Amino acid sequence: MEAFQVMKARLRGRFFRFSSFVSIFDRFLSQPEKAVNPANDGMILVVGLGNPGPEYEKTRHNIGFELVDLLAIERGLKWAKEHKFRARVAVQDKALVLAKPLTFMNLSGNAVARLMRNNNLRADQILIVYDDISLPRGSLRFRANGSAGGHNGIKSIIEYLGTEEFPRLRIGIGAQAEDGPLTDHVLGRFDTEEWAEMEKVLAIAVDGVNCALSAGLDTAMNQFNRRG
Repeated sequence: MEAFQVMKARLRGRFFRFSSFVSIFDRFLSQPEKAVNPANDGMILVVGLGNPGPEYEKTRHNIGFELVDLLAIERGLKWAKEHKFRARVAVQDKALVLAKPLTFMNLSGNAVARLMRNNNLRADQILIVYDDISLPRGSLRFRANGSAGGHNGIKSIIEYLGTEEFPRLRIGIGAQAEDGPLTDHVLGRFDTEEWAEMEKVLAIAVDGVNCALSAGLDTAMNQFNRRG
């Protein structure tokens, strides 16, 4: 029995060493190379953050997914699962790429780095859309850069890209109840009244992203950073 436990411990150790190697190897492969300026010098990659799977649909943490879904519908684009990017991707004539990482929130940077590398982009040509508990529900904030602010998806992207210098759109989902766990809040769904409000907010956010893509981030900040 003791020999069995020793063997089991050794196998577990080998597994974790192998897992660490795979993680490091995967991280190396997904690091973006120094990008050469593409012909289109505006933002051409919009990434909505969220968790894949039907159990996470319409949750507060998936508001980024909801936004890029609306952008795809507006443009008549179809989603395709791209395993090499660890993401679902919708492309508009190579001028705009929409993406939903399939890595789960905490490893979002893996997918973003792969997309950035493949499309030969700089970090300032990427717009990340995500939920923010520090903003009142329904408020919108475009920013050119910044820290993770406690958001694990943004933390992962900063780690993989090696910079905080990428544009983002924060969509307020409100703070959790004082006696409630954060996980339950962000993975919970909006009630009927809240969702009706958020649908209106998402429509405004779509206009904001379109503004950022066509007129630039500064214009979008001036016109849409006024709610909440």
